[in-house]
Amino acid sequence: MVTCFLESDGEILLLRRSGQVGSYQGRWAGVSGYIETTADEQALTEIEEETSLAGEDLKLIRKGRPLVVKDDKLGVKWVVHPYLFHIKDRDKIKIDWEHKEARWIQPRDIDNFETVPKLKETLARVYKS
Repeated sequence: MVTCFLESDGEILLLRRSGQVGSYQGRWAGVSGYIETTADEQALTEIEEETSLAGEDLKLIRKGRPLVVKDDKLGVKWVVHPYLFHIKDRDKIKIDWEHKEARWIQPRDIDNFETVPKLKETLARVYKS
């Protein structure tokens, strides 16, 4: 699984998952998805699908060490590949059906949001405050 954080002006983008997704409805997350190709390719695919940003809109800042995330309640274990991208123009973002809300936050404020499991730890792998 990949989780991509988009950064602009010292803030990161959080997306609130819609009721149409398979898990963690209503929780806050980064841009994420299951790996169908390579992690690097999937990161770009998910960003384009979920925000409509592509190529020239993005600059890879950091790729973090993968993180194992276990959810005993759902009985699942993921290996999350974290990424941090800088984006130039926030106004170009158009979220898709997977999300119902987008919010730019200071990374230190992530504890104020009900997130998918281990999002703060995933962010810590790519974001140096």
